[in-house]
Amino acid sequence: MTDTRARYQDVLNAISRSAKDSGRKPEDICLIAVSKTYPAEAIEPVLEAGQRDFGENYVQEASAKWPVLRERFPATVLHLIGPLQSNKAREAVELFDVIQSVDRESLAKELAKEIKRKVEAGGQAPKLLVQINTGEEPQKGGVLPQDADAFIAACREQYGLKIHGLMCIPPFDEPPSPHFALLRKIAERNGLKELSMGMSADFDPAIQMGATCVRIGTAIFGSRQKA
Repeated sequence: MTDTRARYQDVLNAISRSAKDSGRKPEDICLIAVSKTYPAEAIEPVLEAGQRDFGENYVQEASAKWPVLRERFPATVLHLIGPLQSNKAREAVELFDVIQSVDRESLAKELAKEIKRKVEAGGQAPKLLVQINTGEEPQKGGVLPQDADAFIAACREQYGLKIHGLMCIPPFDEPPSPHFALLRKIAERNGLKELSMGMSADFDPAIQMGATCVRIGTAIFGSRQKA
């Protein structure tokens, strides 16, 4: 637990330095502690240290461990950062405060239906980010860059969704900065303010390129366990 808290503080300090070096305010950058595959007992020290934004990849895993943790830490903000199947849209809308992986019209349609149902029942709609496949990698989810503007417009106009920003995961074997710059360019021309980009290995250039959220797991929690 002591090691986890120390790593967490090191990450906070690194984000602060990077922000200041880039002429930005550290408080304008949201740290998402990526807790996917880590058990509740590994997450608790970070919660106790004050962290409130967490990222998970799968609805099923998150629903198994977070309800109990949220009873103790009700201000927790859960981000879905992994791929979302359309048939899991209802569960995702109920569980997550932010869904960062909106990437196709069939999912947008289901999310619109489930968000409408939740809001009509008195609940709050999750924030939505569109995932962009900046590297055009066939094995990854995300909208292709050349299709981004049309997809964002469809989300807004056809499905009535409020899109808050964009997310990307650059190819691991390429310099990340051009991908971050591309994401920022797409966001700017679509009037979007939130940029979720940068992970443990590349959050410094992401902050330099304007990230408003960085998603960091192993640098906080240590070596990841297998899902």
